[in-house]
Amino acid sequence: MSSATPAAPLLTTRPRLSPFAIWNMCVGFFGIQIGFGLQNANTSRIFQTLGAEVESLAILWIAAPLTGLLVQPIIGHMSDKTWSNRLGRRRPYFLVGAILTTLALIAMPNSPSLWFAAAMLWIMDASINITMEPFRAFVGDNLPEEQRTTGFAMQSFFIGAGAVFASCLPWLLSNVFDVASTAPDGVVPDSVRIAFYVGAAGLFAAVLWTVLSTREYSPEQLDAFEAHRARLAGEPAPVPHAAAPARTPRGYVLGGLIWLLVGGAAFYGVWAFGIEKELYILSGFVAAFGVLQILVGGFHAAKNVNGVTEVVDDIFRMPRTMRDLAVVQFFSWFALFSMWIYTTAAVTSVHYGTTDTTSPAYNAGADWVGVLFGVYNGVAALAAFAIPVLARRTGRKGAHAINLILGALGFLGIFLIRDPQLLWLPMIGVGFAWASILSMPYAILSGALPARKMGVYMGVFNIFIVVPQLVAATILGLVLKSFFDGQAIFALVIGAGAFGVAALMALRVRET
Repeated sequence: MSSATPAAPLLTTRPRLSPFAIWNMCVGFFGIQIGFGLQNANTSRIFQTLGAEVESLAILWIAAPLTGLLVQPIIGHMSDKTWSNRLGRRRPYFLVGAILTTLALIAMPNSPSLWFAAAMLWIMDASINITMEPFRAFVGDNLPEEQRTTGFAMQSFFIGAGAVFASCLPWLLSNVFDVASTAPDGVVPDSVRIAFYVGAAGLFAAVLWTVLSTREYSPEQLDAFEAHRARLAGEPAPVPHAAAPARTPRGYVLGGLIWLLVGGAAFYGVWAFGIEKELYILSGFVAAFGVLQILVGGFHAAKNVNGVTEVVDDIFRMPRTMRDLAVVQFFSWFALFSMWIYTTAAVTSVHYGTTDTTSPAYNAGADWVGVLFGVYNGVAALAAFAIPVLARRTGRKGAHAINLILGALGFLGIFLIRDPQLLWLPMIGVGFAWASILSMPYAILSGALPARKMGVYMGVFNIFIVVPQLVAATILGLVLKSFFDGQAIFALVIGAGAFGVAALMALRVRET
């Protein structure tokens, strides 16, 4: 990729990049998704092996969304303000996150206890988020508007390919290389453990490829791109930072008090009525956002502008396109999280007829879930090439709605089909939805964001991925226990409904 140097004249528009340059930019996502895929397909299996009950799986997964909620906006803000002549803005975070994720992947399958495994999930997810968040901004930084759909679709291809590799690893090791897929009670099977080791090596190598094979535009060059775009649009020249807070100090304090009171009342209600303790987390999140607003109001009153005030101001200034997409993201990721948490428990109990984690039937079913996850990720890798074509015919939001409906039909198929060997069929629909979720919202959003704020807004956008996961992790176990006799398969039916709502809301997005 070409990059401006201080001595060279600044470009006014981003040049188109070659397919090979886009490939180099996105190949790191192959490695990220190896780690993410191993986590998604095997974490519930590891938790159950170490003694977790089905009803507690969701709360043990809470580390992932909470970590992303905190880490991604911070890393986005920091990467916007980072510049190194050697590694640029985003690549330092690629490298540090990859090192930490590699170490976490090695430690996770060797967890001596359930709580150690939950802690490793927390560390692993934080590390993945450090690496992953700047990759979204990386495409927005370096590609012209007309190539961004292709760039995010290329990321979807590598995400799908990495996840296929990761999801199928335990099955391949046990069925092709004759590595043991069963183990004594409380011990993670060798097939899972070795899969994590292989995945750690693959993740680090892929991210290092992108770090070494790409370059970035300097902050001054990005400002020149934005100034030229503003001139063409007849808009005022962009400024690096907003001169005034998004709200008055009084407005922040009053709004924060409302959030704090609502969260406190919910917290008390959970205690007073003996509701499931998982809801403490959701009410605590509401109260914490209230405290954050009060804190920011105090900073602004004292004329103390810092990273916290900038990020919160950016949240309340988000473009309307981003607000519309937030609703779509909420229901889409609620559905996905229901699948990641409960598919192993659903398939092993319904299609293989057992909940005994030491039995051959359970482990065969768990391995098959890994293959099914590989199928939907493989479909996503191929669908990534079709999505830009569909988007040119239906528009980006129309294409996204169609793919989300396919995902809803896929979830219903898992519920309706009883022969486990046919479960790959509904995974085709899930694959199209997954490919679209990984590309279309970002392609729509990137055109509405200022270049100097690309990182922080991509990080803030992650809030609308994290919050539905937080909601799913806190209420799905309660809903299944209260209304469906604890049967995990009904989590996928709920997920199908969430995909349907997301598809309808996608059609209402106002594009820039």
